[in-house]
Amino acid sequence: MLELPQPAFLPAAGVVLVLHGGRADSLAPPPLLNLPGLRMRPFVRALTRDPLFADVLVASVRYRLRGWNGDRADPVRDARRALEELRDVAGPLPVVLVGHSMGARAALRAADDPCVRGVVALAPWCPPGEPVGHLAGRTVMALHDEADRVTSAADTWNHLGRARAAGARVRGIRMPRGGHAMVPDARLWHRLTTVCAATVLGLAPPPGEGRCDETAWTPGPVDAADLTLCGEGRRS
Repeated sequence: MLELPQPAFLPAAGVVLVLHGGRADSLAPPPLLNLPGLRMRPFVRALTRDPLFADVLVASVRYRLRGWNGDRADPVRDARRALEELRDVAGPLPVVLVGHSMGARAALRAADDPCVRGVVALAPWCPPGEPVGHLAGRTVMALHDEADRVTSAADTWNHLGRARAAGARVRGIRMPRGGHAMVPDARLWHRLTTVCAATVLGLAPPPGEGRCDETAWTPGPVDAADLTLCGEGRRS
């Protein structure tokens, strides 16, 4: 289901749809104190407060169940339903999906929606063999700490390479710290996520190694410390 800010402003120039993490298997509903959802609130605040998103609607997905649950892929269903609800509320706006862990996997799967311009994947869960053909023409940017013990950064970089071969624009960013919870260096995670989301929506150039143009699109990964954030805090 869709969670919109209150009050939701319209018309908007685009949408950021945020998907939090979860579990591999659970048919239980998320609890009232849902830690994966709470983890994404600082990202939502960072997005809504940035001048780049003055005309952009920031919304979140509310899951029916906590788990991915094998072939059921329950959070993908929830993401697709939220995208449909967005169209009903705001029309066919360009969308960037920002997902963490299981939510990033769901975002990557749901990126075949015609309104989705691309995905910003945070410490994503990218098992080998995940589909990538539908990512052709999309932008996929992934942030991962290689010390993450929950999801595999190596799987993330492999997924980006396969997505690029399928026709996606990709950027892999190696985070210096943060693990899976993205708490150490949290401000850097928030700042890069904001710039990456703006890049997908065409509001900022891509973060690059000294240059911010089409030469920044490489399979990566590149170190976050080496990136130039040309679009931060302003319209491109």
